[in-house]
Amino acid sequence: MSRIGKLPINIPAGVTVTMQDNVVSVKGPKGELSREVHPSIKVSIADGTINFEVDEKNDSVSEKQKHAFHGLYRALVNNMVVGVSEGYKKEMELVGVGYRVSNEGNIIEFALGYTHPIFIQVPEQITVVTKSERNKRPYICLESCDKELLGLVCAKIRSFRMPEPYKGKGILYVGEVIRRKSGKTAAAK
Repeated sequence: MSRIGKLPINIPAGVTVTMQDNVVSVKGPKGELSREVHPSIKVSIADGTINFEVDEKNDSVSEKQKHAFHGLYRALVNNMVVGVSEGYKKEMELVGVGYRVSNEGNIIEFALGYTHPIFIQVPEQITVVTKSERNKRPYICLESCDKELLGLVCAKIRSFRMPEPYKGKGILYVGEVIRRKSGKTAAAK
């Protein structure tokens, strides 16, 4: 049994959860999300909680895979419930001379030291805020109810200029510490 899968999910006030044909739908003040659950997992909604159980009669996958699904789907549905009730937020900053960011609606423009600007269109489920103040690092704030989508978009943005360990330049999450390396001069003794 999965230790995570055994934990019930409490449904907060203002959130409705429905289950139909192995699809869990969660609706709340921040948005609406749905996800298909594998048939080897039984989902029950009662008394303001969601419970997950392994269907022992289902032989479509191995026992080991069933127990892996048990924890996985519990965590995914929990992320959906937290997302529609509270939402998720990721903050990033650009470190480097001449690095800039601006947005026009859901289209973000980056100047990252390349010969051309980089544009990315963010899905409508994500709200974008950018700040470029004098003597401060350019800042991007992304908010969404879908944790998975938000993580994918942040990883894509970060891939434009990964943080490097020698000068510490790149696109970092706010509060992230880059482990620095010494350059060639330290090794030349």
